[in-house]
Amino acid sequence: MPRTPRAEQFDPSQVGIVHLIQRCVRRSFLTGVDETTGKDYSHRREWIRCRLERLASVFGIDVLTYAILSNHLHLVARTRPDVVREWSDKEVAIRWLRIFPGQRIDEHLAEPTTNSVDTLVNNTERIQLIRLRLSDPSWFMKALCEPIARLANFQDQATGHFWEGRFKAQAITDEAGLLACSVYVDLNPIRAALASSPQESIHTSAYDRIKALEGKTIQSAAVEFVAIETEEAGRIHRTSTPEQLRKRKAEANKKRGPSILRDAWLSPLTLNERANPGAQTSSSGVRASDKGFLWMNLSDYLKLLKWTSQQRVGSIEKPNIPKDLEPILQKVGIDGRMWCDLVWNFKKYFGRGSAAGSPKSLRESAQNRNRKFAPGQNSSVVCFTGI
Repeated sequence: MPRTPRAEQFDPSQVGIVHLIQRCVRRSFLTGVDETTGKDYSHRREWIRCRLERLASVFGIDVLTYAILSNHLHLVARTRPDVVREWSDKEVAIRWLRIFPGQRIDEHLAEPTTNSVDTLVNNTERIQLIRLRLSDPSWFMKALCEPIARLANFQDQATGHFWEGRFKAQAITDEAGLLACSVYVDLNPIRAALASSPQESIHTSAYDRIKALEGKTIQSAAVEFVAIETEEAGRIHRTSTPEQLRKRKAEANKKRGPSILRDAWLSPLTLNERANPGAQTSSSGVRASDKGFLWMNLSDYLKLLKWTSQQRVGSIEKPNIPKDLEPILQKVGIDGRMWCDLVWNFKKYFGRGSAAGSPKSLRESAQNRNRKFAPGQNSSVVCFTGI
């Protein structure tokens, strides 16, 4: 079966949620401990987390949940073209040039030059194209994966591919699919036997949110949206050696901003139904918006996450979900007796498909794409009620 076109999985011009997966080449442990050589590459997970945090401050994309494992990463993201539309042309140009410098002189500086910004602002067609790209998951993943590959290859003194290929994408079609996918992503380290509980699952959104509740902070990796005067850039370039320029850029990239709560760069979890239904653009500069994505509060989500992490799938007797958590699943039509099976066997139900959600939403999604059915549409019926 041919791969589903990206255009059918997400549209950067429309608000939508997508589950993104990227694997290391040959599924090697390039971000963990290589069992063959014994080399420990675990520090690269922090590279990826910091890069995610940095990009979350630049793109019109909300990072909802993520998990970074030994040989692959998961990311649930929401495209926000409505947020991008509120940015000025100058802000769009600076954001773009901070990630994709383009011109040679800018490659050796931490900031874009005022001349580069003005040139881009005056190119109306180019600015419109960039606006679309700033809410495009494909460009987000490009900006995430290429620098990590270069860093890893430089460290290994190697050439060639670091990532297996293009990332895999799954459209999330409804709230039920979003809840199941979010918990599945947050529990990935436990499934991989890298941790025994969400509190120990470092480099996941659940871990960040738990630590933030404890008041833990980090130094912000958000981008500063400033441009350097062209004359000053020229002076620096003329009076500095190549090594000094590289050092200047490296120091600027390592520079961290003020302390923020560990989860401040992630999208808030709770969707505030009373809030302004608009874009809710964030003024903090560390994320695209302040809009939540689930109808439940963080306390209930973490309780559901913890309980699910303690269950084991495979026994004949299905675990009974706690009474106080059952209404959460009933609201989106998930059968509480099948909840653990749906989460732990998420790949069994949706792994072959380009979308994840309830059978009804999958059927509607397939019809919108002029398809007869969506993979998982029939097999997942047992996990839902009222189908």
